[in-house]
Amino acid sequence: MEMSSQKSSSVPTKDITPIQQMIASCSGAIITSLFVTPLDVVKIRLQAQNNPFPKGKCFVFCNGLMDHICVCENVNSKAWYKTPGHFTGTLDAFIKIIRMEGVRSLWSGLPPTLVMAVPATVIYFTCYDQLCAILKHRMGDRSDYAPLLAGAIARVGSATVISPLELVRTKMQSEKQSYQELSAVIRSALHNKGWRSLWRGWGPTLLRDVPFSAMYWFNYEKGKVWLCQYYNCTDPTVAITFTAGALSGSFASVITLPFDVVKTKRQVELGEHIICVVSTHVSSSTYHVMKRIVAENGVSGLFAGFLPRLIKVAPACAIMISTYEFGKAFFHRYNQKKQRGTQLQSSTCSHSEKH
Repeated sequence: MEMSSQKSSSVPTKDITPIQQMIASCSGAIITSLFVTPLDVVKIRLQAQNNPFPKGKCFVFCNGLMDHICVCENVNSKAWYKTPGHFTGTLDAFIKIIRMEGVRSLWSGLPPTLVMAVPATVIYFTCYDQLCAILKHRMGDRSDYAPLLAGAIARVGSATVISPLELVRTKMQSEKQSYQELSAVIRSALHNKGWRSLWRGWGPTLLRDVPFSAMYWFNYEKGKVWLCQYYNCTDPTVAITFTAGALSGSFASVITLPFDVVKTKRQVELGEHIICVVSTHVSSSTYHVMKRIVAENGVSGLFAGFLPRLIKVAPACAIMISTYEFGKAFFHRYNQKKQRGTQLQSSTCSHSEKH
């Protein structure tokens, strides 16, 4: 495989500021969502064609950064997922949607989800880099395991912050409320069900995302080093970070697939329970959901959607990490250039003073 000559340096955290890390991760998040969202839009349109979504039903929408619960509106709605279409497959759906509805339709439903997904990604990536640098310094001989631990802790942090906001967003969507009414929605939830109600569904999210993050970062950092050695590179190229991201993301997604199936099921059940339109049972634990899936579909039910998940996760991880690393490398070069300019100016001033 031919590697790009453009460098995306694995930049030490101390060489760039947290703000620059946040900008790099924000840029990566937006680029990733623009590339990956069309895949999920087409998937949902095909699902809606085969099994039309009734009012009050929920479905999972993924923009490549995180999963979001979307609430179906009434039957006569002009919502994007209800637009009529007769598709014979994924490629046919892409072509017909572009031809009949315009290219912009491939990003239907994206803007509202970015309100949650971009901040979650920024928190996650910035925390990971900061934690990894601290842990590598403190772990000494065991510093190779710092990415594993940093990835797990960063994911717990971002999920804890975003989980209640996503729950509130689902409630607001179902009741057609604006962001100006956000405080009223939160007060209502706290009054009726208490603080803990804001973190419903947090457990299954962690069961999937924490192992995924730990494995992803550990394998990504190892894979990046190995590829650099294989191609005799001092710094990883864009192609190396892209490849390492895709491979580590694929591996982690396959290992955590059963938890993804459970999380998706509980997410949909919880969404329908929140809006109180569809009478639904919210399972008490992840174990009970797994037990029910195995009873209904056998053990293979826990690995349902293997290929679609792989097709979605691999490019999302690859695009996100390569753009993030590229952004960090850009700021690293910018800071070095700025520092050299300051040093040159200082030496010129001191030279002038001597004369």
